[in-house]
Amino acid sequence: MKIRTIGRHARESLKSIGRNGWMTFASVSAVTVTLILVGVFFVIMMNLNRVAETIEQDVQIRVHIDVAATKDDQGSLKSRLEAMPEVKTVKFSPKEKELQDLVKSMGEEGKAFKLFEQDNPLNDVFIVKTEKPQDTMKVAKKAEKLDYVAKVKYGQGKVEKLFSFIKASRNVGVVLIFGLLFTAIFLISNTIKITIIARRREIKIMRLVGATNGFIRWPFVLEGLWLGIIGSILPIVLIGIAYYRAYDYIGPRLTGTFIRILPFDPFVFQLSGILLLMGAVIGVWGSLMSVRKFLKV
Repeated sequence: MKIRTIGRHARESLKSIGRNGWMTFASVSAVTVTLILVGVFFVIMMNLNRVAETIEQDVQIRVHIDVAATKDDQGSLKSRLEAMPEVKTVKFSPKEKELQDLVKSMGEEGKAFKLFEQDNPLNDVFIVKTEKPQDTMKVAKKAEKLDYVAKVKYGQGKVEKLFSFIKASRNVGVVLIFGLLFTAIFLISNTIKITIIARRREIKIMRLVGATNGFIRWPFVLEGLWLGIIGSILPIVLIGIAYYRAYDYIGPRLTGTFIRILPFDPFVFQLSGILLLMGAVIGVWGSLMSVRKFLKV
C-alpha cells in the first residue's frame, strides 16, 4: 500500500471520528470504562499473584529424623531426599537450632522451654524445598516412606487449601478480564456497524467507481484503532495515579512482613503498555468484526 493511500485512509478515519461525535463518545466511553475495570482487576490479580508466589516459595517440608539414626543414616536419608526429581534443596537443621527457633517464636512464653536445653527432646530436621510448590504433597508422601524418618510436616490441609484458593483466584481473574474485553469489543463493533449503516450510500458509490473492499475497509479499521487508543489514555492516567498513591501509602506499612506488592516502576509502565495495546486491539478487532459482516469480505 502506498504512503499516500495510507495518509488518505488516516485522514478519512479521523474525519469520521469528528463527524460522528456521539458515536465516537460512546465507543471511547466503552473502551475507557472497560479498560479501567480491566486495569483494576489486572493490578489486583498481579499483586495477588506476587503474594501467592511469595507464600508458595515459603512452603517447605520438615522431615523429622528418627532419634536412633546415626550420622551415616542421616547422610543416606539426605541423599535419598536429594535424589527425588521434584526436590530443589535439602537443608539440615540440628535439634539445638530447632529448640532456639521454638523459643524465639513463642516470645515470653518460650522462655520456659529453655529448661530443655540440657535434655533436648526435639528431632534433627531436614528442611526440604521443592522445584514446584505444587509438588509439596507428593514429596511429603514419598519422604514418609523412607527409613529413619520419624514424621513429616508441611502444613497438611492448609497447604492444599492455599493452592486451591490461589488457582481459583487466578482462573476467576482471567475469566473476568476476558469477559470485560469481549464486552468492549462487542460495544465498539456495534458502534462501527451504526457508522457503516449511516455511510452505506457512500460505500455503494465507492464500489461503483471500482473501490475494492480493502480500500473501503481500511478507514474503518483505523477509526477503530484511534478509538481504542483514545479510550486507553484515561485508564492509564487514572490507574497510574491511583497505584502511585496506593504504593506510597501501603508499601512502607508492609516493611518487615512477608507480603510484597509490585513496585511502581516498572509495573505501572508495563501495565500502561498493556492497556494501550489492549485498547488498540479492542478497537481494531471490533472494527474488523463489523466490516467483515457489512462488506461481506
